[in-house]
Amino acid sequence: MEQNFEGRILSANRQAGHNYFLMERFEAGLVLRGTEVKAAREGKVQLRDAYAAIERGEAWLLNAHISHYSHGNRENHDPMGRRKLLLHRAEIHKLIGKTREKGLALIPIKFYLKKGRIKCELALARGKKLHDKRATERARTAEAEARDAIRERRR
Repeated sequence: MEQNFEGRILSANRQAGHNYFLMERFEAGLVLRGTEVKAAREGKVQLRDAYAAIERGEAWLLNAHISHYSHGNRENHDPMGRRKLLLHRAEIHKLIGKTREKGLALIPIKFYLKKGRIKCELALARGKKLHDKRATERARTAEAEARDAIRERRR
């Protein structure tokens, strides 16, 4: 994640870094209903199987689960509904070209608050194969062991 990030993270897709090579990142606003905003502010957002798609020149967030708002009435929102993403036209055209490329997907990384607005960070991603995941895990383990060895040596 970004080091100079400002704002409260509402939900993060932790599996994305494990299952995909994350390349370019984009910040998008969302078109949400009132109960969706209130539920999201409570952190009731699940991004595990979510993805974004470009259809007819518009970006959409699909399979993101925003639970019902606890104090909502019969007008509560659909938890698995499609949600429109707000991106600049140039970004959408760039993403159309990139997602048509073989093997690239648009994955939501996190939902967060920025100046009172709910934003979604998207990443262009390429799926990892099993051997890639194993190599990443080996590198992470080796790095942790090296840190522990340095820490032991300082004592």
